[in-house]
Amino acid sequence: MFDIDWMSLTLPFAYITVLGGSLYTFSTIYRKRKAVESANLEPWFPPHLQRNIYLSLLHMEPEDGQEKAPKIPDSVIRAALLRRAVEDIRRIIQIRTSKQALNNLLQRGSVGEDLNQRFLAAEKEIDAELHDVVNEANALVPGWGQTIFQSANEIVGNTVLRTRLEEIEGRVEADKQWWEKRREAIKEDFMKELDEDSVKGSFKAVSDDEAVHVELNTPASTPGSAKKKKKGKN
Repeated sequence: MFDIDWMSLTLPFAYITVLGGSLYTFSTIYRKRKAVESANLEPWFPPHLQRNIYLSLLHMEPEDGQEKAPKIPDSVIRAALLRRAVEDIRRIIQIRTSKQALNNLLQRGSVGEDLNQRFLAAEKEIDAELHDVVNEANALVPGWGQTIFQSANEIVGNTVLRTRLEEIEGRVEADKQWWEKRREAIKEDFMKELDEDSVKGSFKAVSDDEAVHVELNTPASTPGSAKKKKKGKN
């Protein structure tokens, strides 16, 4: 048996452990850094068009040859802010519906850390956006920030309901045509069964008539044959 000097192997094992830990740490930091960079380059949501429209109306500059910018009615600005809040509600719904699915994919290892970093950045962005909309609403109408998202949520719900009703109405004509074709097919099958039953009934009636005719014409039923039998006995 060989004697192993474990004390002399301690240093190489320690070196390998430190090297492996350093590589793992470097890999983890590198992936997180790449995830942050990709999150900055590829946002979760597309550009916020409604917010850009609202800010353009709020800070409209004068045109060439004019000293002052045109006065935008307050109703138009409030409507633009409400449309901005409606888009925020849609993004909140998308964030909530995607969060659970993303967590499941992360646990399974189906997606990388970069996607998770993009999602976290989107959550922070939408949180800042909500606070900004509330402040803008209170600046336009005192106390409006407490109800603007409630109104926006009702608009989103009505829009979804109207879209579903339009889809149902669009399918009515197609369903009607399908049922018409189905009814015609059932009617044709029923008429075929009636024709087959009538043919079978007539064929059976003819067979019965022929059988009776044959029985009447048999020689055993004639009177002469009976007399011949009696004479033979005598």
